[in-house]
Amino acid sequence: MTTSDSGKRTAGTTTTLITGANKGLGFETARQLVGAGHIVYVGSRDAERGRRAAELLGARWVLLDVTDDDSVAGAVEVVAADGGGLDVLVNNAGIERWGADNSAIGAAEVTAADMRQVFETNAFGMVRVTHAFLPLLRRSAAPVVVNVSSGLGSLSRVSDPDEAAYAFPGVAYPASKTTVNMVTVQYAKAFPQMRINAVEPGFTKTDINGNTGVQSVEEGAEIIVRMARMGSDGPTGGFFDAAGPLPW
Repeated sequence: MTTSDSGKRTAGTTTTLITGANKGLGFETARQLVGAGHIVYVGSRDAERGRRAAELLGARWVLLDVTDDDSVAGAVEVVAADGGGLDVLVNNAGIERWGADNSAIGAAEVTAADMRQVFETNAFGMVRVTHAFLPLLRRSAAPVVVNVSSGLGSLSRVSDPDEAAYAFPGVAYPASKTTVNMVTVQYAKAFPQMRINAVEPGFTKTDINGNTGVQSVEEGAEIIVRMARMGSDGPTGGFFDAAGPLPW
């Protein structure tokens, strides 16, 4: 794998895996990266939706449930058998738990089971996939990991009454994304040869929020794609949205 003079990866040489890529931000990220010349694996826990998405995108499909060790191990085998290595990993798969009235489950109602379910995908799933694919990433000349986080994972924003995030009552989802941010920093320190960052796509219209977001998936995917295409001279261990670095 090579890089261009601009620091971005040369078209046609980059192999990328995106989790949760059969719809929403993952699908749009895949679409844009296929357009940029990446060989993209659409990771999906639903076989039919994954195959359909890959066909529409001109991408490859791999069965991948981030909550299941065997599924993740199988995905590693598929990618390794196809080409041997991986240049970019986008940890996009994520869920939220909603109450009976379709509102976020607040501190008075949230249970350990609620927390566990959200963390299993958003935090533990990210670690499970990253750990499993580390050997393939280490074969790359300029490996990149992009962890899709949220502004709700910023302790600074959630604790500031002047920020929109302050009004969000949910517990499990913000806590899981704060964990994503911490894990990102620790991985970045452990693997300085990799570019490992967390990104905030913004309040995007996706199924996770009932399509109530204020921006399109094209807009939301922009920062994910930008960081996925980053060269070896780019930042690592940071938290970014489309406008730049974010406070932890």
